Order: sequence, then structure tokens, then C-alpha cells
Amino acid sequence: MYDFNTLYEPTTVEEALKLKKQHPEALILAGGSDILIKLREGKLAGSDLISIYRLDDLRGVSLEKDGTIVIRPLTSFSGITIHPVVKQYIPVLGEAVDQIGGPQIRNIGTIGGNICNGVTSADSATTLKAYDAILELSSEDGVRLLPYNDFNLGPGRVDMGPEEILTAIRIPKESYERTYGHYIKYAKRKAMDIATLGCSVNVRLSEDKKRIERLRIAFGVAAPTPIRAVSAEQEANGQPIGEDLLERIAEKTLADVMPRSSWRASKEFRLHLVKELARRAATAAIEKAGGKIHG
Repeated sequence: MYDFNTLYEPTTVEEALKLKKQHPEALILAGGSDILIKLREGKLAGSDLISIYRLDDLRGVSLEKDGTIVIRPLTSFSGITIHPVVKQYIPVLGEAVDQIGGPQIRNIGTIGGNICNGVTSADSATTLKAYDAILELSSEDGVRLLPYNDFNLGPGRVDMGPEEILTAIRIPKESYERTYGHYIKYAKRKAMDIATLGCSVNVRLSEDKKRIERLRIAFGVAAPTPIRAVSAEQEANGQPIGEDLLERIAEKTLADVMPRSSWRASKEFRLHLVKELARRAATAAIEKAGGKIHG
């Protein structure tokens, strides 16, 4: 039984924005894989819903003339994984979302819903943060561009106005060109499980493949929100590749994370995972980029 008040089904983005202005407390229904569960449990009883699922203008991936990758929020996880643009330029994003739930969830769940929920365990969040994604938030008053790294305000809270709808996720060319990434999800099961910890790393190497030109690293479930490990990034940038550097990166990640204990894992175990996943993901990304780890 789904206990909601009114369901609005706009046929255009403009109509959806108008409805959101008229009903700012209404919930946006995309794939529904999260909201419908909460409705069934009675947690959102009496809510108004604006379903945007039929708005094909908010679905798909494209490459703009300046090289910006544009991911529309209604793109399903399955759609992300198989899209040629993603496979060519940011395959790690497809690899990350391919670890969400099972096939049914990946076919219906959307990348926009995944990040707008604001949960720290969102599998797409770490890779998007590591690639300096920019969010396009639209309302009847105009479009606001916000770095995704500034979007999460706290557990389940995001910087989205009551009249705004996420209309695009943008990844600039300078964020992904010549980069190679790797994502690791640690969970109790290999499928149909929420991450105990997630780590996404991407690197850009020097022409001789001996030095890290730029490294980005982000974690999920290592803090109340998905976060970038800025201290580890600064430690790596410009440095020669080697086992000692990987160890320094792993150590520096501890300065940026704030894991807590839960029934899934203790704080101490998550701190161990932070270091280990950072080392493994960084190693894999460097090797994908053509670098070799020397002792």
C-alpha cells in the first residue's frame, strides 16, 4: 500500500519546474527504487509526488563540442554502464554503478536519484566527486551550476532548493582527459548489498609514465557524506610513482575521513579499509594508465 496524497505527471521539463514551484514540498519521483520503499513503509505517508520518469529530455549521455560529458539525471545505472561515451572516457563510472543492487535495480534506478538522496553509500557519488562533476540545478527562476563537491551538506541533506530539480551532471574535459580510474566497493556480499566502504581513484600520469601528474581520490561511508581525500591528493600530485608513495597516500587519507561504527562495521575496521582500498585503487588506476609500481 502506497500512502501518498497527489501524484503529478508532467510531460515536459518546463511543466515539472512549474509544478515544483507550485508544490515545493512535493517529492521528485524518478526511478522510485528508494522513494517507493519509504512510502510502503509509511515513512513518507501523505506526500505529494511529481513523477519525472517520462521526461526523456532528462535521460541519456552526450558529449558537447567543448568535450564536456553531460549525464542526464534519469539515465539508469544500466544505461550508464553501456553508453559509448562513458565506456570511452570514464569507464570507471560504469564499473561503479554496475555494482549497485541487482539487474532490476540497475534497470530502474537513476543516477540522479542516487546522488540526490545524499546518502554516503551511493556508489556513483565517489567517482563523480573524484571527476569534479558539476551539477545543473534548474528552477523556473533559472539554472544554478554547483560543484558536486559542495552538494552534500550532511547525512541525507543536499544543497538543493525546494523549487529546484537536478537537470544534468556535467564532467568537464579537463577533469577526465588522459585519466584512468578504478573503483573498489567493499561489502559483506558480492551483490545486492550496500557498501561498507567505497573508494574511487583516478590518475593522470606524466608522459614518461613515471610521475603522477594529478590524482583524485574519494570515499563513500568514510564520513557522514561522500568525500574527497584532499590531503592524499596533495601528497601524490607531482610525485614519482613508487611503493613509498602509495604508502604515503594511504596514510594521508586518514586525515580526511571520519568513519563511524555501525552494525556493518566498526570505525576501526573502516579506517583499515580506507588505507587498504586507497592503496589498491591507486595501484590499479596507475597500472591502467600505463605506470609501473617500483619498490
